Amino acid sequence: MTPDDVAALMQDPVAQRLLSSANPARLAYVARDGSPRVVPVGFDWNGTTIVVGTVPGSAKVGALEANPAVALTIDTSPPAWPPNVLLIRGTASVTVVDGVFPEYVAGARKLTPADEFPSWEAGVRALYDQMARIDITPTWVAIHDFETRLPHAVEELARSRFGHRGGRGRQPE
Repeated sequence: MTPDDVAALMQDPVAQRLLSSANPARLAYVARDGSPRVVPVGFDWNGTTIVVGTVPGSAKVGALEANPAVALTIDTSPPAWPPNVLLIRGTASVTVVDGVFPEYVAGARKLTPADEFPSWEAGVRALYDQMARIDITPTWVAIHDFETRLPHAVEELARSRFGHRGGRGRQPE
C-alpha cells in the first residue's frame, strides 16, 4: 500500500469518525517473550501519527523498542449496526518526554466523562514526571463498513455464492 493510499483512507469519513470517537483503540504488538499482546489504549490522531502515552517502564515500551511493528483496530461498539472497523498496521516509535504531553490528554478526554475529567487530569499531571510517547505511523489501512466495504473473505464468499462482490473498495488483509 502506498503512502498516498494510506493517507486517503485515513481521511475517509468512516476513518475520521472512528479516529475522533470515544472508542479506545486496540493495540497489538509482539511481547519480548515472542507472544502476541493486545491492549486497549486511549489515543489521539494528529493527522500523521496515532499517539499513545504510557509509563516509560511498561512492558509495551520495551517490546516496541525491540520490535516496532504494530496493528491497531478501532471499531464501533455495540449496539451500532452495521459495525464500522478501522484496521491499521504501522510502525511505532517511542520517545520519553517530560511531563504529560498534549496528545495524551486529548486522547483521554475522549474516554473520560466530562464531569470527571478535571480531577483525572490533575491526578495524571501529579503522577507523571515523564511519559513514554508512542507515535504510530500507519503503513497499511483497511476500512470495513459492512455496507460498501467488506472483509476480503466475506467478499469472496458472496462472489462464489451469488456471483457478485458484495461490497466495493476491497482492501486485502
